[in-house]
Amino acid sequence: MLNYFPTYFTNKAIILYVMSLVMVSILFFNQIMPFLWMLFGLVEVGGFFYFSSLLTRKWAHYSPKRFEKKIFSTALIIRIIYVLFSYLFFNLMTGQPFEFGAADALGYHNVALSVREMLLSGNIGNYLSNMVGRYSDMGYPLWLGVQYVFTFGSILVARLIKTFLSAYMCVLIYRLAKRNFGEEVGKMSAIFALLLPHFIYYCGMHLKETEMIFLAVWFLERIDLVLRDKKLSFARLILPLVLLGSLFFFRTVLGLTAIFSVATAILFSDNQIISKHKRLQMIVWGTLAIVVVLGGTIANEIDEVLQEQQQGQQDVNMEWRAERDGGNNFAKYAGATVFAPLIFTIPFPTMVNVEYQENQMMVNGNNYVKNILSFFVILAFVFILKQKRWRKNPLLISFVLTYLVILVLSSFAHSERFHLPILPIYIIFAAYGISQLTNTHKRYFNYWLILIFVAIVAWSWFKLAGRGLI
Repeated sequence: MLNYFPTYFTNKAIILYVMSLVMVSILFFNQIMPFLWMLFGLVEVGGFFYFSSLLTRKWAHYSPKRFEKKIFSTALIIRIIYVLFSYLFFNLMTGQPFEFGAADALGYHNVALSVREMLLSGNIGNYLSNMVGRYSDMGYPLWLGVQYVFTFGSILVARLIKTFLSAYMCVLIYRLAKRNFGEEVGKMSAIFALLLPHFIYYCGMHLKETEMIFLAVWFLERIDLVLRDKKLSFARLILPLVLLGSLFFFRTVLGLTAIFSVATAILFSDNQIISKHKRLQMIVWGTLAIVVVLGGTIANEIDEVLQEQQQGQQDVNMEWRAERDGGNNFAKYAGATVFAPLIFTIPFPTMVNVEYQENQMMVNGNNYVKNILSFFVILAFVFILKQKRWRKNPLLISFVLTYLVILVLSSFAHSERFHLPILPIYIIFAAYGISQLTNTHKRYFNYWLILIFVAIVAWSWFKLAGRGLI
């Protein structure tokens, strides 16, 4: 079993990124991506792959206690530096500490300011009454508003708080991966989380993703511990239940995915993990918990989500995107049948200059990293099937697959933000896939690089041709 990320794979990933960037720039020279975004991409890709190979070797011998301290402190320093940089960068580029074309972020900020005023004046009941009937997406402005009470509405402090949550999430990922796949995979997973540009990038945004994925990982780590305990302890169930309920205040489908994953784990886990007696106890407790968590309002939200899928909301959304100003005329043809085979790998990076897509160009390296890691994730699932160990990790497997199925059927299958909730578990599977590599797999990786190269060029053409730019 490998306990590091071999340079054979990381070096080739970096080289392919440069080759893709050069090829796309030559083929679509009139729409060449600005050098600033190329620089961002090079840092994102080079930083992740170079240091993931270096640190997985260097920190492999650390004791668990020392490793956790190193992971947390390093992750925190990196994230604080980036938050300070991005705060100044966005101010310089947009005139405000928000991303290009900020919409949701500004909305959350303004609602949070209102929440702050309500809290200070004792009128928070107005906001809470508005939550009745629509819990989803209401939790983050409330959380932000509470912070604003103590920080005088500081945007920067709110983002610095995100750095602590994101850094501690790396520790939780280590514990969760270690419990499921062993020490080697645990350390690799945590280092991937430490360096993953997606997690760093969203610490500098005023969006809910950092808090949301932190809650999801914390829930999975705690419930996994409960599942693996020899005896069922009600006291240990309290925190996971609270965390599960909190997910519905950020994104309904995430809470639904969590419930389905736990149910799958209870029913299908190996008897060595969950005894028959404990399984029966958990089914009873789980049923009661679901009745409590899925109160009438949340149940109605879930029903609305399911109905939207049945009514073809994806097709409607794609047609709207195609028709809006600057939209892509080809978008309406991209439905579930197109996204399903690619769901482990998408979204592909934007490496051409498209008006009003500065944010997508800025994170082009982030998406490329996911494209490459998807090879090892797919490989991990192949290994799990071959080794017949799916009953040892049903919680994580179910969480990833359930969310991806929902994503395929949704309006946001190619939206980077909507892939974030499963990225922590995604990198755990990537680390497991890497740990099982042999020389035979090098050939398959080379084929994968060719596919990614072709996909990036094709995606660049798709973005430009659909807008009539070539």
